[in-house]
Amino acid sequence: MEVFPSPLESARFIAGNSKDVSVDEEGARRVAESLFDKASAAEFGLAGWKSLHELNPRAASEEAVDWVFLVDTLNFSFWSEQEEQKYMVKYKGKTYSGYWSLCAAVNRALDDGIPVTSASYFATMTLDQVRHVFRSDTEVPMPLIEERHQVLNESGTVLLEKFGGSFLTCVKMSEKSAQKLLRLVLENFPSYRDEAVFEKKKVSFYKRAQILVADTWSVLEGKGDGSFDDISSLTIFADYRIPQVLVHLKAMKYSEELMKKLREG
Repeated sequence: MEVFPSPLESARFIAGNSKDVSVDEEGARRVAESLFDKASAAEFGLAGWKSLHELNPRAASEEAVDWVFLVDTLNFSFWSEQEEQKYMVKYKGKTYSGYWSLCAAVNRALDDGIPVTSASYFATMTLDQVRHVFRSDTEVPMPLIEERHQVLNESGTVLLEKFGGSFLTCVKMSEKSAQKLLRLVLENFPSYRDEAVFEKKKVSFYKRAQILVADTWSVLEGKGDGSFDDISSLTIFADYRIPQVLVHLKAMKYSEELMKKLREG
């Protein structure tokens, strides 16, 4: 059986052996205390996910779960070399960039009658079809379009062959456990395995895999098949902004050598 190292245990191992990055225990405690009260605010609750953004699905349905699976499967690399030149999508009078441009493109396709969230469709999408669905409203195309095409075909095929064509089947198989669902995702969908070797030991981030579990919990409003009793076992997601914020808040420290490299670009 393949071993999938826990992101929490990986973080503990990396923090204990890193030479250029360290955790400031007192600083981390201050940040945690400052966030504790805010975490109970309505916008951070289960209902807040759906009201967070107008592009998120409102229903707690199988179709909504499949929407979540599709966008989280493609939720990677929206970097632009130049801020003024980036991939953008216009939808219902608004222009979106980054992750939200992906969501806008998916909703645009659905409005156009393209069943892009259906595994039977995206398992066999051609590269030209992927380019059309995710077409840009600027001169900058969606990054890594060939890689996204490969991931779509691969993930759709797995859904069809193992889960009856719907991610909700995978959710039901998790028996209301976030950790079981996380393992099912990692075992069956290779594109979700963001791993590395650090100090000769395999470590993990599983950023999108954990986001997929959390988004599934959110879209199902923590009810029924989505009532994960261990949802708090997920870690913070390894977003590239998180280290910047933690260093700014003095919860984490960089060595002078690393800081010099970052400042020099």
